[in-house]
Amino acid sequence: MISASVYERPPTRYTDDMDLQWIVKLIADGLVVPIVLIGAYALLKLVPNDKKYQVYARVLMAGLTAYVAAKIIGVIYQPDQMRPFEVLGVAAGASFLNNPGFPSDHALFTMAITLAVWFGAKDRRLAVICLAMTILVCVGRVIALVHTPLDVIGGLLIACVGIIWYVPMKHAEKSDI
Repeated sequence: MISASVYERPPTRYTDDMDLQWIVKLIADGLVVPIVLIGAYALLKLVPNDKKYQVYARVLMAGLTAYVAAKIIGVIYQPDQMRPFEVLGVAAGASFLNNPGFPSDHALFTMAITLAVWFGAKDRRLAVICLAMTILVCVGRVIALVHTPLDVIGGLLIACVGIIWYVPMKHAEKSDI
């Protein structure tokens, strides 16, 4: 006879309360959706038509540069081979890929979008909103035990590598004045 405990979900470290688990999952995973939507709106609606090609090309190159840098750094440096929930023997509180976790792809992706809104769409208000939600995603990923603070900080910093593609855009604007 099979015990009922086989079908039970493994306990999580942060709580056994189902409501709090959903809130953490919503913050760690769900906030990515509004960040993407705000980024899409800002880049599609707020970038002048005559500058769209230049801005979109730079956003694409910034994102690709950050992504490639993250993959190279992730191959060279992995601080831990196991994620926090694996070390603690509990269930993950959010979605994750089956890899050691450095750097955080969620942090990298959301920060790259935030930087695109800041530099590409030049809407500071929306960029600050995206930044606040990006920080919440990062905190949620740590609380959900799928990343360490180093993983999310690494993702945020590596996303900033893409800024090199926005610098020529800033210089071009100053020379247009």
